[in-house]
Amino acid sequence: MNGQEREALLEAASTPYRERDASGGILSSPAFMDLDPALRDELVLRQAWMREVERALHPMGWSGTVSAVMERIG
Repeated sequence: MNGQEREALLEAASTPYRERDASGGILSSPAFMDLDPALRDELVLRQAWMREVERALHPMGWSGTVSAVMERIG
């Protein structure tokens, strides 16, 4: 895997968005499944940083995950 492919997988797996199945269950990120254990460790750090940025930018201090949950419960 080259650097560009690695970065694309990390970016895809870093977002809080997850697809859902027909019954509404959350599906695992396909990009996550393609990461080796070392890249999964890097992903954890990247996700933590991204949630901090999201909270800093949201007027109520919500992360993307909190925003998604609040949208679902309406």
